Amino acid sequence: MTDLTHLDRLEAEAIQILRDGVAQADRPVLLFSGGKDSTVLAHLALEAFHPSRPPMPLLHVDSTWEFREVVEFRNRFAAEHRFEIVLHHNEEGRRQGLNPVEHGALYTTIMRTDALKQALDAGNYDVIFGGARRDEEASRAKERIVSVRSPGHGWDPRRQRPELWSLYNWRRSSGQTLRVYPLSNWTEFDLWAYILKKNIRLCPLYFADKRPVCLRQGQRIVIDNEARAEALGLTIDAEEHVRFRSLGCWPVTAALPSTASDLRSVVKETLTSANSERNGRISDEGSLESQKQAGYF
Repeated sequence: MTDLTHLDRLEAEAIQILRDGVAQADRPVLLFSGGKDSTVLAHLALEAFHPSRPPMPLLHVDSTWEFREVVEFRNRFAAEHRFEIVLHHNEEGRRQGLNPVEHGALYTTIMRTDALKQALDAGNYDVIFGGARRDEEASRAKERIVSVRSPGHGWDPRRQRPELWSLYNWRRSSGQTLRVYPLSNWTEFDLWAYILKKNIRLCPLYFADKRPVCLRQGQRIVIDNEARAEALGLTIDAEEHVRFRSLGCWPVTAALPSTASDLRSVVKETLTSANSERNGRISDEGSLESQKQAGYF
């Protein structure tokens, strides 16, 4: 028998976690942002339950400041792979006119964290699969693969269960839910190697193209909507060939100069970079752990 490669083992682990989680769930759901991590996780779900239709919907919490290309990719992906898609946004935040530039952490709380909790409660979802990886950010390194959330979706890293020898505790008390991260043991290198191996189609924003940019805080912000950008005081300074390494709300997600327009050149450029993949998230600093404790993914 041929020995399994490192990627084979990661794939097998993720598929087994997906199958076990669905077996233990009454209402499973997979969080989908249109980014590379959730796209890979959705492909693993397709592998796990082939040839059946995926047994969980994709849930996208729409902040209303998503890139248009993310929305187009999301809709195309769901239709192509027979996923049911559930969309949710926080109507109260929309009425308040919140945006990620002027309202910062308040915007993240209302349009991301509170919106996610609303969506999970509305769907009565009990096992929630997400694409977060431990190497991505410091607070995520504290996560378990099967992470217990208290009633109200609170996260306490001190009360998480041990996972010795890859044994996972799927029990839930009344009101508890589980956040499950099948990609926990993957690195960014592993993720891109898998994308390349499987030739997984990603959102076009990961590939270099000529795009209108505004220079802000030394970063390049792609102007996705000129009218909304003008209201925020963002104007087009130039058109440059840029791409994204990580995707978020467009006014606070920086692009990087690049000519990498195909998968192999993107992988090569990414894996030789000295910067963190979340280096372009202007709004991340100092906020993620407190948001996670409040219920963020």
